[in-house]
Amino acid sequence: MTRILIARALTREAFAPFGDVIDADGAEHFQINAGKCERYHDLAKVEATGENARVLINIFRGTPYDFPLELSLVERHPLGSQAFVPLSPRPFLVVVCPDTPQGPGEPQAFLTAPGQGVNYARNTWHAVLTPIGQPQDFVVVDRGGDGNNLEEFVFGEPWTIRLPEGIAA
Repeated sequence: MTRILIARALTREAFAPFGDVIDADGAEHFQINAGKCERYHDLAKVEATGENARVLINIFRGTPYDFPLELSLVERHPLGSQAFVPLSPRPFLVVVCPDTPQGPGEPQAFLTAPGQGVNYARNTWHAVLTPIGQPQDFVVVDRGGDGNNLEEFVFGEPWTIRLPEGIAA
């Protein structure tokens, strides 16, 4: 049996159980720098817990995957959140799963609008970075420090994820 998911548009409401959508639409904002800059304020809750915890800022260069995508592995970070902000105005795929007593539940797939980013809350099951169509750079904010901040889960049967009609991979 094939388990198929069609990615849907990423919205703050749909993504709220898993973390934050990072974009300027509807965000609190105000002028700074003598009115020459608009600050979109407090877009994500950054979490870093555990021994010697600190927040890291990284650049990840992601290579696109083929679609339909066979999703067999998800991961989570028990000691900190993880934010992905694209450095180009291209969409990318976001896959998250609710946590259940048996591990990750049924995945949900989202397609970001160009320029949208996400912040996965601490302990949120999610797929790996998945650019669409071409390589893409991201600013990634996550946790550094002591302790194991990575758990992986392999599904016994993979999920097939498709992009909505009209979206080219």
